[in-house]
Amino acid sequence: EAVPTAHVFEHLPHEGPGVFADVLCERGWAVDVYPVSVAGVDAAAAEAADLLVIMGGPCGAYEGDLYPYLLAETEVIRARLAADRPTLGVCLGAQLLAQAMGARVFRGPAPEIGWHGVTLSPAGRASPLAALEGVPILHWHSDSFDLPDGAELLASTPAYAHQAFRRGARILGLQCHPEADGRGFEHWLIGQEAGLRRHGLSVTGLRAQAAAHGPAAGAAGWAGTSLSAWSIKSRNASRVLR
Repeated sequence: EAVPTAHVFEHLPHEGPGVFADVLCERGWAVDVYPVSVAGVDAAAAEAADLLVIMGGPCGAYEGDLYPYLLAETEVIRARLAADRPTLGVCLGAQLLAQAMGARVFRGPAPEIGWHGVTLSPAGRASPLAALEGVPILHWHSDSFDLPDGAELLASTPAYAHQAFRRGARILGLQCHPEADGRGFEHWLIGQEAGLRRHGLSVTGLRAQAAAHGPAAGAAGWAGTSLSAWSIKSRNASRVLR
């Protein structure tokens, strides 16, 4: 039996696939986490994978002139969109998805950082994202995007109307971080004290939020991934870290 493969575009080591990879490996997927900001984009492997996951990062989707690997990622995303291949974007990944679908990506009203819930649309409550209902999850972004043509809105927050969207059954964008369960959260905080203070946030406060909400957020992210159509049962799971 063939082992399904997930190829992950990772921009920073601490913004990896988290519980998404855990669930996929349990279901028998081979998960290849590829550090595109260091190694570049393996377009052939990404296009051939059963699932492509594009994770978050501090750069803007519109900054391909500064970060050329974003241009290479966008070409892969467009190819998968054209073929309607399963693709998941998280934070920057969702913004790259939206941009590849022709939507505008732009600076949001203010950074949205911390652990809090999202408001699900009727479509969101009927989707695997229903597992997130009422659960504080991690947000760490300052860019937003218009809802792409042909996409269905799944979740919102007061400051960021477009938190999650899907196109059909195979394309999903998540502005928030349901993959985060608090493990390794210290890496999110290192070096951020000055910037967080400017926005009325604190390292100690966010650390306390992660301890309080991380386990439940991880359980919700696990449940949502388990419910998704991508969680195909197979054998011989492996996780490859390059």
